[in-house]
Amino acid sequence: MFEARLTNATILKKILDAIKDLLNEATFDCSDSGMQLQAMDNSHVSLVSLVLRSDGFDKYRCDRNLTMGMNLGSMAKILKCCKNEDTTTIKAQDNADTVTFVFESQNHEKVSDYEMKLMNLDQEHLGIPETEYACVIRMPSLEFAHICRDLAQFSDTLIINCTKEGVTFSASGDIGHANIKLAQSSNVDKEEEAVTIELQEPVTLSFACNYLNAFTKATPLSTQVQLSMSANVPLVVEYRITDLGQIRYYLAPKIEDDDN
Repeated sequence: MFEARLTNATILKKILDAIKDLLNEATFDCSDSGMQLQAMDNSHVSLVSLVLRSDGFDKYRCDRNLTMGMNLGSMAKILKCCKNEDTTTIKAQDNADTVTFVFESQNHEKVSDYEMKLMNLDQEHLGIPETEYACVIRMPSLEFAHICRDLAQFSDTLIINCTKEGVTFSASGDIGHANIKLAQSSNVDKEEEAVTIELQEPVTLSFACNYLNAFTKATPLSTQVQLSMSANVPLVVEYRITDLGQIRYYLAPKIEDDDN
């Protein structure tokens, strides 16, 4: 038997919004430690990794390891049927070919349940090596979303340059050139508004704007975003979900080609 309950459906809706544009379908691996999802996006360019810890749920039970392949579009349709403040429970029997979503209103007067067919998805687990990154940037997630959106108007490539002075986001295209520079902020009253940089060595890398903009769909999950970069390894964009887990996106840098 598997059962995971959250007293607020909003968080589940936000998590789904953060991944459903990149993934049509995905496998949730459930164990007594929590739920995990790891999948390449539809075009096999980026990787999405989601971890939801069992102790972050209001109730969590997983008698034996369970793999649930879900169509995320169908799951999104089901979640539209519940109100944000509804208690949401995900249930499945061992070896079941369906999963049930139960929504309960705050006053307990309305209970709805929706059953969804599970899929057999052939998804290999990719080992993500532990990496020491040359630079780790923490900044307000809303600021990062605005930067990605604004600079995408100039180019389909965003260049991130990190030095001890700060981090610069830039883009060049037919209409001109744009630079946004953020210095480290030390004396910020609110921690979520701080920009901090841990730097081993300066890094400059280029990334596809459309993927970065897809990653920023996770902005409602966290006030801060963490960017980890090193030469020749994928960028990691991480959003921490308070008390529940985190979502990480991995994106390989663009190799600048003179012919492009």
